[in-house]
Amino acid sequence: MDFQHIIEAVGRYMDFAGVAVMVIGALVSIPMALRGYQPKRASGLAPFSPYRSYRQLLGRSILLGLELLVAADIIRTVAVTPTFESVGVLAIIVLIRTFLSFSLELEITGRWPWQKEQKPDAGERLRSTS
Repeated sequence: MDFQHIIEAVGRYMDFAGVAVMVIGALVSIPMALRGYQPKRASGLAPFSPYRSYRQLLGRSILLGLELLVAADIIRTVAVTPTFESVGVLAIIVLIRTFLSFSLELEITGRWPWQKEQKPDAGERLRSTS
């Protein structure tokens, strides 16, 4: 087996891992959301509904899966004789997946990835506990 076949195999395994993370994440998120899973960042705030918990858990698994799929594309494109066409296709794929990642991050956390996390003020904590 030569280097190109090894890289192709690694790329396929990374693709499989990305899809598996999304599918397993979707399945594992259901019982976690139904049990009332709360992210640590949300402790002290009003509890999430099962629907919102599921959306956040599912969004996180999709984000991780997308990262693995981007890594697989990069491995296959850059490591195996890159051409201008293959690098151009990779750039478009990475741009689309990056946009999806940013959109999911905004949907999950309510802020862009480069924004600092806002800490709840004392009034917010009091209202959520009463």
